Amino acid sequence: MKTTAAILWQAPGDWDVREVELDEPGDGEVLVKVMASGLCHSDDHFAKGDMQFHSYPACGGHEGAGIVEAVGPGVTRVEPGDHVVTSFIAACGHCRMCVTGHQNLCDAGHLITKGTRPDGSFRMHIDDVGVAQNACLSTFSEWTTVPVECVVKIDDDIPFETACIVGCAVPTGWGSATRAADIEVGDVVVVVGTGGIGMSAVQGAAFRGAGRVIAVDPVPMKRDLSLKLGATDAVETIDEAGELARSLTNGQGADAVIVCIGVPTQEQFKQAYDVLGKRGTLVVTSAAPHTLTEMSIPVLDLTMSEKRIQGALYGMAGPQSEVPMLLDLYKRGALRLNEMITTQYTLDQVNDAYLDMHAGKNIRGVISFEDRHAASSGEQ
Repeated sequence: MKTTAAILWQAPGDWDVREVELDEPGDGEVLVKVMASGLCHSDDHFAKGDMQFHSYPACGGHEGAGIVEAVGPGVTRVEPGDHVVTSFIAACGHCRMCVTGHQNLCDAGHLITKGTRPDGSFRMHIDDVGVAQNACLSTFSEWTTVPVECVVKIDDDIPFETACIVGCAVPTGWGSATRAADIEVGDVVVVVGTGGIGMSAVQGAAFRGAGRVIAVDPVPMKRDLSLKLGATDAVETIDEAGELARSLTNGQGADAVIVCIGVPTQEQFKQAYDVLGKRGTLVVTSAAPHTLTEMSIPVLDLTMSEKRIQGALYGMAGPQSEVPMLLDLYKRGALRLNEMITTQYTLDQVNDAYLDMHAGKNIRGVISFEDRHAASSGEQ
């Protein structure tokens, strides 16, 4: 079948919206009619060359929601008509990480940038040339064929534009606060960068009972929204956050600093570390450029103050349990998602959407495919 998708021919490069060939689902695979896709900064990392696919052309998008259109042989987890959220974590369920409760670190994780199935085959093609799929997903496409492990069934009453951001941004930020930061009631927590991931971390920190949640962002609109979603304070710079944290803790510093900057620098990591107090945790959630290979950390202070540096992928959670839990919190009013969706775009506007992101206009931009699918149905 044919589908319209956003393709990268090289990195750095712009997204090329064009028609591609898509295979029907094979064994253990699902055909998804994509209804909405979040515009995650990670896809822009691929476009800028900060992260790279193993091969090109490649189709972007990994944060999506849609409807199961067809299933391949052996698929029993979902059926046609089911509403699903995509997961860029294709947890196999059998490797050491999966069986010990760390599905986010599944051995299949190398497929995120490889863009093929484990046997090296492709499901998208342009003139018989294989197209790599971001995380085996490629939600920057009207339709996509994905492994069944990459979809999570959700309730039908959740809007697709809301559900899609629970494919990446929300669990990543939420878990960075509720798990990686190990927040206790009354803690002073600093969240650096309040895009989709950072704003979810703000909500997670407040949910865990942090006494002060200090949001850091140079964009006034983001600081203002953070105060409505759980932050007690909002400042422009990391240094300001450090001064405030020390004023609240007898000069010691924050209990946790969660770094959610889109493109972090070595200097920003050093500033974030300096905000920490004794036994504080620096959570590194940002997907830093692959060229950033060092952090300037005073090792003696790390030892003498018993500080901790903790990486966090997908909020240290498993998607099959995390997505339903987060959407349940949303339905109960304990997690606010609609407020985080700033602008909706069409697929043809994908490059403009990322320009808006860099201009600080969005918390989370979302591509909606509803009009495109409606038009296709009308043609039929």
